[in-house]
Formats: sequence, structure tokens, C-alpha cells
Amino acid sequence: MKMEDGHFVVYNNAINKLHSKHIIQRQNWFIKKFHYDPDEKYALRAVDHPYGGAIFGLKEILRQEKGEFIEKGNAVVCSTIRMGFGHYRIAMAGASCARAMGFTPYWLDLLAIPGITTEVINYCNRNYSFFSRLSQRSKLFNKYVWESVTTGEPTLPILSSFLNFYIVSWPWRYLKTNVKDYKMSELFKNLFQALPPDIPILTSHMWNCMGAVAGGMTNVVDMMFDNWPMAFQLTEGAKHGVQSPSGYYGFRTMRGFEETNKIMNPVPPEALFYVGHHVDHEIVENIESDCAARLRRMNDHEPRRFLLTMGGAGAQRELFKTIVEYCIPLIHKDKIALFVNLGDHQENWDWLQEELTQYQEIIQKHFTWAETESYADEIRTKPASGLHVFLFDNTFHAVYATNYLMRVVDVMITKPSELAFYPVPKIFNERIGGHEMWGAIRGAELGDGTGEARSIPHTLQAIKLLTNADDLLQMYCECIIKNKSIGIYDGAYKCVELATGKKFDRNKQ
Repeated sequence: MKMEDGHFVVYNNAINKLHSKHIIQRQNWFIKKFHYDPDEKYALRAVDHPYGGAIFGLKEILRQEKGEFIEKGNAVVCSTIRMGFGHYRIAMAGASCARAMGFTPYWLDLLAIPGITTEVINYCNRNYSFFSRLSQRSKLFNKYVWESVTTGEPTLPILSSFLNFYIVSWPWRYLKTNVKDYKMSELFKNLFQALPPDIPILTSHMWNCMGAVAGGMTNVVDMMFDNWPMAFQLTEGAKHGVQSPSGYYGFRTMRGFEETNKIMNPVPPEALFYVGHHVDHEIVENIESDCAARLRRMNDHEPRRFLLTMGGAGAQRELFKTIVEYCIPLIHKDKIALFVNLGDHQENWDWLQEELTQYQEIIQKHFTWAETESYADEIRTKPASGLHVFLFDNTFHAVYATNYLMRVVDVMITKPSELAFYPVPKIFNERIGGHEMWGAIRGAELGDGTGEARSIPHTLQAIKLLTNADDLLQMYCECIIKNKSIGIYDGAYKCVELATGKKFDRNKQ
């Protein structure tokens, strides 16, 4: 990252000296707090991934002396972290499509690498999760702080600016936040210097991307998240795969990336690509057959299948409880079958089962991947009924279970997170953070999901409508099939193409 006359510069846009000075001070704080050693060396080796090996032929990169040496060869590295579940999910889409295109995917989770990366990211993740959950408990905090941080759109400018700076962070949309995050991620460069510098690498979070570029990697493609352009997602020196045309325009012009809303110098076109939604190969390849199965079940009057998903931060407990209680009478009447994926949130299952004590006899538990996979495969061709709860002891299966289950359900109920981009009919419940609003807008306009239900009664209204009527489900399925035909869901393939130079040929599948 360039610095000129005391100003950090990104794509020929300078931030002011005061912010530049503060960013250097913050980087020095991390250096001191976590005892950063600029000369530290990393020994990285690859082993079969304990969870993704059987699913994607996935190799995991670990910091150890035993295992395979990592060579460029036929490899595509998928680098991710857990900040919620969305970044894991994007990396899975990259791994799935890389494998479908004939490559061996390698999984690099920065939280699996002991050292400065784990220490810094865990510190940031604790804050993110805390404030994410707080936003659901406090409407005032959500309205006047969290929405402002996550969108850069202040509600009460003086109050929100004070709280954003002293309590949380600068709003994510602003260029100064980009530089702040880059200088923090610069501390990860020693890890990435242990990889072949020109190996193709897909990143699903900007810290992975920034660390790779800082480490001298030359073939970095960032699989960008969300549908609301924010400056902290950009990394000068990488290619960026954007999921929507509106997102492309926002990043290209750096629209709103400076707090006074001045006109910015644009991002060069060779750094930015509209690719479409990041979706697993197995899901995209089977869109027509999965939608046909939904319409067959609808015409046969089978119980409507709903999948309710909990995000990585584990928020929205009360919403989950209310939805389950609303659905139970409908389950008894064989009107719906409800699948609840709690991810890896054991504490939320402990809470929920206490709340649902009187309904324990109808709950069917699937607490391993083998049980989940077996049940999903069974109901691919057979009827489903009842209330099913899914819970896992690891993040990988917690995330991938939703991807696997969405192929055998009729409707998914989710906040408009990264799941907003997946080709399954969706009910969007209330967002967590203003940036997620634009995911719901994208899904609603493409015709594969509802508008955002900003209250519990609106969510229940959507469930009632999609249970008792057929028009919406049929429309969503028709739109999903049409969207596939024009490449809307091809983002992960396109990102692999950008990283490897190899084109995906669907006709050879």
C-alpha cells in the first residue's frame, strides 16, 4: 500500500494525514499486544480435510512439519475465516467449482493457523459477534450505531460518529476503513509468504485477500460478499469478483466511500469483474431437477418443506422460537415439515429445547453429518414430515448442512446474508446490519425470494402465504431456472477462471 506525503493512497485516492496517523498507531497497537515478529517463518503442509475431504476432495493447509508440500501444480487455494458463516460458505462455493473444473481445492482457514492471524482475528471476531447480537437485543443500538457502522449511512450524525469511532469502528463503507484493515492484515504476510507466490488463491474475506497481497502473492481473486459496496472489501493488487451489476458500479466508482461524499477516482476495470452469485457446483448443476421436485411436491399436496437457518453469530433467538411455535400446529396437520439448522450453536439448542419442552416428542434430532446426509438423501424422493433439528460440532458441517439441505426443501427462511444469493425460494427475515438489506433487495428483484420481513408478524405472514398458496413458489422456481440460464449463479466458476485462466465448460459435465 502506497503512502505519499503522510497520506495512505488507494487506487489514487488519498485519505487524510490524521486518519493515516491513527491507522499506523492502531497497527503498532496490534504489534505490541500480540508480540508480532516480522521475521517469523511459517511451515505449511497439506493434509486431507477432516470434513471437506469426502465432500470436495478438499486438502487442508495447516501450520506443521508433517504432510504434503504445497506446490502450484493443479491447486487452487480457498482462503477463508469464520466471521459469521457467510465467508465459509463463499469459500465452499469456490472449492466446489474448482473441483468441478478439474482442480484440487486447498482450504486455508486463517483461524486454523496458530500465530498472529488467529490472535488478531479472534479479537476482532469477538467484537463483531458481540455487537451483532447486541443489535438484536437493543433497537436503539441497532438503529443509531450498528446500521450506521455496517452501511456508512449515519442516522444521527454526531451521535453515531462518536459511537462508531470510540465503541465499534469507522463505518465499513469508508476508504479509511479499507486502509485500517489492510495495515492490520499486513501482519499476516509471513503466513502467505510460505505459499508459492503465484499459486491461484481465492479469498472469501478481505483480510485473507489483504494478507495475501501484502505477502507478495500475485494471483489473488477476492470472492466479494454482500450486495452493498463497502470500501473495506477492496484490495489494491488483487482481482475482485463482484456478485451484482449494482455492486460492480458502486465499487467501480467508489460511490460513497468518502464521508463527505466527494467524487473518487475509480477502480480500474482490470481489478474488478462482475461474475454473478457465488454458489456451489452441485447446487447450480441440479437447479432444474430440484425445482421440478419442488413443483411436483406442490402439485401432489405434500407437506411444504421449510428450512430455518441460524447464522454464525447465533443471533435472532426469539425469532426462531416464534417461528417454530407458529409452525407446530401446521406440522401436526401435515401442512408443513420444518427443518431447523442451528449450525454449531450448542448453547442455542440448550435454550431452544427448554423453550419447547412440551413439544419434545415431535422433535427429530440430526446431530452428525452422517445422519444429516442420510436423511436429506432419503427425502430427495420420499415424503417428509415433522420437526427436524440439525446441530453440529464443527463449523464446516454446520455451514455445509444448509447447502445440502436447501436442495431438498421448498422454501428457506434466512436473514438476507450470503444465503440471499443462493438459488432456492427464500423468505427473508429481518437483517442483522444495514448492509444485509441489499441482499434481500437483490433476491426479491431476481425473483428467488421475498422482500425483507422487518418484523416477526411479517415473517409469519410469508410462511402462511407460502404454505397455503402455490403462485409464489411456482414463480420463484421459474425465476431460478431462468436466472441459471443467463449465468446469474456462475460467480464461483468465474472466480476460478480468473485465478487459473481455465474456462468452465458446462457441456462437459
